[in-house]
Amino acid sequence: MSSLPVTRIDARLAKLKTEGRAALVTFVTAGDPDPKTSLSILKALPGAGADIIEFGMPFSDPMAEGPPIQAADIRALAAGQTMVKTLAQVRAFRENDHETPLVLMGYYNPIYIYGVERFVSDAKAAGVDGLIVVDLPPEEDEELCLPAIKAGISFIRLATPTSDDKRLPVLLKNSSGFVYYVSVLGVTGVKSAAAGDVAAAVARIKAHTPLPVMVGFGVKTGEQAAAIAAHADGVVVGSALVNAVRDSLDDGKATATTVKAVTDLVADLAAGVRRGRP
Repeated sequence: MSSLPVTRIDARLAKLKTEGRAALVTFVTAGDPDPKTSLSILKALPGAGADIIEFGMPFSDPMAEGPPIQAADIRALAAGQTMVKTLAQVRAFRENDHETPLVLMGYYNPIYIYGVERFVSDAKAAGVDGLIVVDLPPEEDEELCLPAIKAGISFIRLATPTSDDKRLPVLLKNSSGFVYYVSVLGVTGVKSAAAGDVAAAVARIKAHTPLPVMVGFGVKTGEQAAAIAAHADGVVVGSALVNAVRDSLDDGKATATTVKAVTDLVADLAAGVRRGRP
């Protein structure tokens, strides 16, 4: 594992460890359903109970995503979202929040088009703490992972049920921040894993790394969050929040209930995470 200075991610997870509870990691898509509403949602997440934020970089071909996040990407792109606007939203978020870790998540193509050196520099300046780039394997670490680490940005890896004990050390070599365990095979937002399977998987990953392990894919309710939080260092929720945005829209446009629909669900999930370890 490459060394980084202590980051917001490290500080937040260390604090939660002293509190004896798991983290709630929330994913929303930048620019969904429009840039203004998206920024309002982003700013409201910490107050609703989000401990770490994953901010999705919209892409036209998000191959690992299920229909909810695909649709969110389409809404965001149709509303004019760009990488420049996504980074501007991070800067706006940082004007009033200097502590909540923020991770950009998505695919390599938009970063490549933007320019890797420019992206890493601008992301760091904006206040980005980590990156999850789902289609860049560790064999391609020189493309983005190592430049990000050099700039002080954590590079967070996905592990899956098929990541065996031979593959895990390769995945984790340059990982930092935390490990995101994708608890089910398939695309996002379709299935959820059994708590017992999660416990065994987390233990197996922890045998290879001191990094905290966050578990996601398929968590929709506070009860599900509580069950996962009993066994993991954190719970990641994405598709359910994206669906909350979708279900609040009127003819594809934001309504007066859009932000509250997201924050109400985040509050329920946060309460669940806190119940996970009595």
